[in-house]
Amino acid sequence: MAKSKAVSTERNSKAPVASLTISAEERRRMIAESAYYRAERRGFTGGDPIEDWLTAEAEIEGRLNRVH
Repeated sequence: MAKSKAVSTERNSKAPVASLTISAEERRRMIAESAYYRAERRGFTGGDPIEDWLTAEAEIEGRLNRVH
């Protein structure tokens, strides 16, 4: 399994950098969608929309940083 992961990483490293770049609007959409699903999982009750956004933002940033 580790071998296939290495192959996958190698394949991704050959991808053009431009294909990994996302616009600010796409980044915002990804964060909004993640925050929405967080609220949905708790039935849209309780919680804090700002905390949902900040948590979603950290999650998306982490995912995007792993890609680069």
